[in-house]
Amino acid sequence: MATSAQPGQLGLAGSAGAEALATSGTASTEGPERPGPLQDETLGVASVPSQWRGVQGIRGETKSCQTASITTAEASVQARKHVDAEVQTEIPEPVSLPSVPRYNGPRLAAFLRKVEAMVTRELNKNWQSHAFDGFEVNWAEQQQTVTCLHTLSYPPAQGQGLHVTGVSWNSTGSVVACSYGRLDDGDWSTLRSFVCAWNLDRRGLSPQQPSAVVEVPSAAMCLAFHPTRPSHVAGGLYSGEVLVWDISRPEDPLLWRTGLTDDTHTDPVYQVVWLPEPRHSHRFQVLSVAADGKVLLWQGVGAGRLQLSTGFALAVQQLPRNTKLKKPSRGETEVGATAVAFSNFDPSLFVLGTEGGFPLKCSLTAEDAAVTRMPSSVPLRAPAQFTFAPHGGPVYSVSCSPFHRNLFLSAGTDGHVHLYSVLQAQPLTSLQLSHKYLFAVRWSPVRPLVFAAASGEGDVQLFDLQKSSQKPAVSVRQTEDESPVYCLEFNCQQTQLLAAGDAKGTVKVWQLSSEFTEQGARETEHLDQLASEVAS
Repeated sequence: MATSAQPGQLGLAGSAGAEALATSGTASTEGPERPGPLQDETLGVASVPSQWRGVQGIRGETKSCQTASITTAEASVQARKHVDAEVQTEIPEPVSLPSVPRYNGPRLAAFLRKVEAMVTRELNKNWQSHAFDGFEVNWAEQQQTVTCLHTLSYPPAQGQGLHVTGVSWNSTGSVVACSYGRLDDGDWSTLRSFVCAWNLDRRGLSPQQPSAVVEVPSAAMCLAFHPTRPSHVAGGLYSGEVLVWDISRPEDPLLWRTGLTDDTHTDPVYQVVWLPEPRHSHRFQVLSVAADGKVLLWQGVGAGRLQLSTGFALAVQQLPRNTKLKKPSRGETEVGATAVAFSNFDPSLFVLGTEGGFPLKCSLTAEDAAVTRMPSSVPLRAPAQFTFAPHGGPVYSVSCSPFHRNLFLSAGTDGHVHLYSVLQAQPLTSLQLSHKYLFAVRWSPVRPLVFAAASGEGDVQLFDLQKSSQKPAVSVRQTEDESPVYCLEFNCQQTQLLAAGDAKGTVKVWQLSSEFTEQGARETEHLDQLASEVAS
């Protein structure tokens, strides 16, 4: 037990201890003046009881609580009892195959020798028979008549009195486009016009609401879709310009244009054609022909510009003189080109229709320089190689046969269609289809002996040379008031469709009957015979 010291003693002891602590640890044995070393000292323990704890101990109370007891129970469940069962089909009975008797080799050989002569004779008779010539199995539904599927128009263009000057199908065969302009007399160079397109496969097609409309600053005279890009279309204007649009971009459709430069045509462009580049078959150029006598090849370059790559000029003094031609007017130095068609067998060979009425055989590989004063950034060449016997007026359309390398058709203001061979000047045959102008003629892409013509009397005429070489097989009325039909095109993808445009500003899509879409047996041979018999 610790002893408690009195207050007086505690103070004294503390004072002495403090003094001793202050003096200890510094003493030295060297002199009496220095204090001695520090010394340890043990003091008693002082304890002061706490009065607060005592008071709290009196007031404190001890309590406890208990929650209600939790009752627990255990339970278990058991799944239902399973029973397996099996079934068995009836035991299959073995199938007994009839026994095949062994053949008698010598008897079979004797029989074959006996009938050999008779079977050979009958096979030869069947091989030489023509009983089934022209018969082909066709599972498609037969279309017996030529019917009008759609009548398409653009009211703003009709309100201006514009004509449909050109039609074209895109590469998929589902979109038909037309150019609006004027083909009659008058200065239409400042007239605003349009290029319109309709997607015939679109649900809810509205005949008077085109899928795409492109405003053109001058009358559009012709157009042609790109061979592989379904939305690219080239057009030629009355002003002489050539433009290319992308109709899938309604806000900014213009891709390239020639602009008004020295290279640009100075007269209306009557036809444009897409041609593959010689070294890059997947890239295409635009060829244009115009009344100024120039045939120009354009290539798209940057900044939206068509650049002239190759040019040709039809100088009067350089035309082949193999036929008697009318003398040109005084001062006339160029022959206006009105139409063009390229051979399907020779990519460099093309035929030009001219204002003078005579078709010209031309070549892209011509090297002779053209005798002309027309300005050009590239040297112009003379393409004409051969002159054919003329029509009685300007030639408005030419078309090369897809099935014969030497045959082509031409149509002109004399109302005649001429069938030519490139091997002779005189036409093989001449058909008078109208007492007025003929504005377009096209070979069928699927029938070698079928072609269509657009009449100035408002008719679309379909010819089948297998049936008649003088009368049309079918003539359908395009316009009720006999307004001219200016253009037509077969659909190469959906071959039963034919589009035709007229002076009323409408495009009619005709569905052809099966007789115009199904090729008969030996039809190509008949075409070859027709060419060789008359040409000899």
